[in-house]
Amino acid sequence: MSENVVHLHKHTHPPAEPSVGDTAPTVLTVVPDAPPARPVPLWVRSGRAVKTAVTHERTRSAGRAVVRHGLYTFNGGRIVARRAWDGRTGSRYERMIRAAEAAGNLEAAEEWEERLQRFRAARHQRRMDLLHSPVDAAKGVAVGAGMSVGVLVALGVILAISTGQAADVVTPLTATIDFIALLIRIVQVVWGPAVTIGPFLALLALWSVGRKQHAAPQWALPANVRSGEGETITPSIVVKALRDLGVPALARAIKEMGDAGASMLGPITIAGCGVEVDVTLPSGVSTNEVQSKRRKLAENLTRHEHEVFITIPQAARTVRLWIADSGALDEPIGPSPLVTDETMTADYKKGKAPWGQDLRGDAAALSLYQRHLLITGLSNQGKTVALRSLALWLSLDKSVQFLMGDLKGVGDWAMFDGLATTLIQGPTDEHVIQVTEMVESAVDEMNRRIQAPPGTTFPPLIVLVDEAQVAFMCPAKDEDKRPYGGSKANSRYFMAVRKIHNQGRAVNVLMWQGTQDPTNENLPKLVREGAHTRASLALGTESQARMALGDKAVDGGAAPNLLRPGLDRGTLVVASDGITIPAGQSSITVRTHYIDDDAATAITDRAKALRDGVTTLHAIDRGEVRDPLADIAAVIGDATRVRTKDVLARLATRNPGAYGGWSFIDLKRVLDDTGAEPYKSDGVMVVSRDRVARALANRDTEGSASAE
Repeated sequence: MSENVVHLHKHTHPPAEPSVGDTAPTVLTVVPDAPPARPVPLWVRSGRAVKTAVTHERTRSAGRAVVRHGLYTFNGGRIVARRAWDGRTGSRYERMIRAAEAAGNLEAAEEWEERLQRFRAARHQRRMDLLHSPVDAAKGVAVGAGMSVGVLVALGVILAISTGQAADVVTPLTATIDFIALLIRIVQVVWGPAVTIGPFLALLALWSVGRKQHAAPQWALPANVRSGEGETITPSIVVKALRDLGVPALARAIKEMGDAGASMLGPITIAGCGVEVDVTLPSGVSTNEVQSKRRKLAENLTRHEHEVFITIPQAARTVRLWIADSGALDEPIGPSPLVTDETMTADYKKGKAPWGQDLRGDAAALSLYQRHLLITGLSNQGKTVALRSLALWLSLDKSVQFLMGDLKGVGDWAMFDGLATTLIQGPTDEHVIQVTEMVESAVDEMNRRIQAPPGTTFPPLIVLVDEAQVAFMCPAKDEDKRPYGGSKANSRYFMAVRKIHNQGRAVNVLMWQGTQDPTNENLPKLVREGAHTRASLALGTESQARMALGDKAVDGGAAPNLLRPGLDRGTLVVASDGITIPAGQSSITVRTHYIDDDAATAITDRAKALRDGVTTLHAIDRGEVRDPLADIAAVIGDATRVRTKDVLARLATRNPGAYGGWSFIDLKRVLDDTGAEPYKSDGVMVVSRDRVARALANRDTEGSASAE
């Protein structure tokens, strides 16, 4: 049986009597009251008040203001004294000489040495002149005074003759004496207040100099100055940032140069939404020592890491810094000219695709003529949009043909239905098989073109595979046990891409690929090095950046691994001779235009209007019995008539095995037998859609009658 224990404090009433039904006895215990709280001593409360006052933001702000303005005045005096010393001595020239010697520029050192000698000679001459100046000054004063008195007397004589009063002879002289006396009285009145106010004005001037130079500790500066947001990049800021970079040899060299460390810098020029400056490093400092400290350099410049880019120009021991305005790279760059200019057309051979803007804010355009293309990056960084914008521009050249495989299959390329000859969309192994056979059909077309008579021209054929890593990673095998994926000599997709890379450029058969997260497994070395234009969005590591762009571009400063995933979506680093890259650099950073699905559909509608009509295949026929007349009707599509050479090219793309070796004679034989023979229109041989359709209808009718 349990007990009910009730604790009673003094000055409390006992509990009521237990009710009927209670079984456990109640035990009463008396607990004394807790002692009253002791009062807090006055000195403790005073200490807390002092601590609160000291830690209060208003108190801290006032303390920072006192320190700041006091140091403005003190350091302003130091700055003025330093300037005065530099103006009176040759210390400025000596610093410049040390700076030139530290930078290894002996010609500049000799020039500053000559200037120092001229300064010393001029200073010596001035000092020698001072030895004779008192006597010369006394003679000058005596001569000047005598001439002045004579002039005044002469004026008085003229005045006396004019007025007829002899007393007027001394009137100009007395007027001059009265004027001098007035000046003396004015000076006597002003001198006292000037002596009193003068020191305060001098302190105010020193304070103003210190304030303009922010001559106070960083913690004491105002919040807007301390944060550095929007701070103008000046030579002194760049030199200080380099000095504090943590490179001992660089810090020592700058220290020896003094304030003349700015001699390392070229002109700071406005470059788009930022500034650009070349820095010639002192002897003993390598460019990679600066490149490897990009984040620290950016923070020293009061910028974020992504707002500072370091590249290597042609000049030896030189790095080129591009420093963005704070927050400028987070602003959109505006719509694509493909969207705003509905009259725009493309020229595959001579034109350039409007892709976006470089960091300077200049238009970045890419030539696609006879260049294989590879774009890579992490997922959801804008790879498909960047690749699609190039295809959208090229679609406005009606001579260009497309074979497309989208191994993501979510509709990103659906607007090319009716524009591309083949469009396969989906992520499964079956889709990879279809895409592989599509690429192999392009290889057959390439071989047919290579075997054509010399001088034959061919329309551009773009073989585009998005999410190509799915194809390389596919484990499926054909009936001969040959894998579709992989990077071995018997891998079908890999070998087809390699063949196009090797010979396709010469006959305008080009391979475009987009892939995620490049590794040796999903993007083999031979494939990535076969692309003439290589571009990368944000990546995770430097090793991936080297896979995407190559060692030369990364060693030259390309760093897609330093782009911010998500925040720098659509920004990519390009290594290609098809885009204008500043002299001495191996890559360029481009912020691409964003073209959404609706705008892309509008552009492809304009592209379809330029063509006679294209029937898009969504699967590759394999091993079926062919019906040449039906296939000819299919490739003609909705066009009224199509040139015979275009019909042959479309047939070869549709089924390389059946039509890859066809010539005009083969096409003519099939059409002549059905009464749909080719004919001339505007001087070229064409095939009529109506004739082919009539031939098909007649054949079907005859077939039905025969069956009856």
